[in-house]
Amino acid sequence: MINLEDFRKLEIRIGRVKSVEKVKGADKLLKFVFDLGGEERQILSGIAEFYTDLSALVGIEMPILVNLESRIIRDLESNGMVLCADADGRPVILHPESDVPPGSIVK
Repeated sequence: MINLEDFRKLEIRIGRVKSVEKVKGADKLLKFVFDLGGEERQILSGIAEFYTDLSALVGIEMPILVNLESRIIRDLESNGMVLCADADGRPVILHPESDVPPGSIVK
């Protein structure tokens, strides 16, 4: 269990997918570029085996954790984390029910 102060440390914002592509040589990795409202953010996510029509992901909005320490994965920098629901081991991308400005804070 975490307390409310720990939860408040998480900075979750809505990002709009500008581009997404498979990472060469990696079966599970996708490289996303998000619009965060005046800022672009590259995030790698291990969901490639569950999403094959990448063009359908471009333009959608989803919550991302933006204050996660960056990591280098396969020589690419990942600056955040895509948040998904887990449906019996399959990641399901979350998205707002209506359009919100990129960069909006999730509370």
